[in-house]
Amino acid sequence: MKSQIKNTYASMLLALVITFSIHAQNTDAKSAALLEALVAENGGYQALAAKKDVQFHYVYDNFDKGKDVSTERHIFHGEHSWASYEQHDLNVLPGTKGTAIQSYVDNKPALTIDGKAITDEKAIGGTVFLRKVNFYWFTMMYKLKDPGTNYKYLGTEKVGDITYDKVSLIYDADITKKEKNDEYILYFNPDTHLVDQFYFSLPDWGIEKPILKMTLIYEKVDGILVPAVRKGFMPNETGGYVPIGVYTFSDITFNNGFKKEDFLLN
Repeated sequence: MKSQIKNTYASMLLALVITFSIHAQNTDAKSAALLEALVAENGGYQALAAKKDVQFHYVYDNFDKGKDVSTERHIFHGEHSWASYEQHDLNVLPGTKGTAIQSYVDNKPALTIDGKAITDEKAIGGTVFLRKVNFYWFTMMYKLKDPGTNYKYLGTEKVGDITYDKVSLIYDADITKKEKNDEYILYFNPDTHLVDQFYFSLPDWGIEKPILKMTLIYEKVDGILVPAVRKGFMPNETGGYVPIGVYTFSDITFNNGFKKEDFLLN
């Protein structure tokens, strides 16, 4: 009898935990199961945060439009970010020569070119955007259960030889405190449980619907699955998709001993 009561209590507790998790995320059971399978595969944000910090070489290649090439450093706790750009044709002071360094510590941005502080409002706004988005692109698959995430299962779609489970992701603006939030359609691989591709919006660039496409190739570094190669596509006039860029993380090292004070620009 005691064993039966104990098992019943455990079942009720598990149901409460699942209900709370679903409510906290505003997701459905199928989407929740796909997210849990992903976390079981990559270890979730706890596994990533245990590495303390990361450094990597980042090539943001938009083909004929040019490249941004940076050394990126990020601290997971607090989401502090720093980067030194050896080439910056696109998103960081384009047309300006010299080494550009961006910093984002305790929600405070800073930018220098060859050691000289830049205070231009647009450039500082771009610094905030890039420091946040570069951190997010590296950690995205570990942050899919963040507060404010809302999921809806959209069924399946066959791409090549794989029938993917599709899930819509939107964010609760009351929790993110952002006026505009990106939207995503995630494609979960039923065999690997990873997200192989997704569609997304980019409201900061005037793209309000998830019509841009990104594919991902993963590399395991020190036990962490990193989206080492991302390929971007945009729709064309005939309804197809054309490549717009390749974005590569390489020379990835974790646990470098960075402190947020190291990222401050004097």
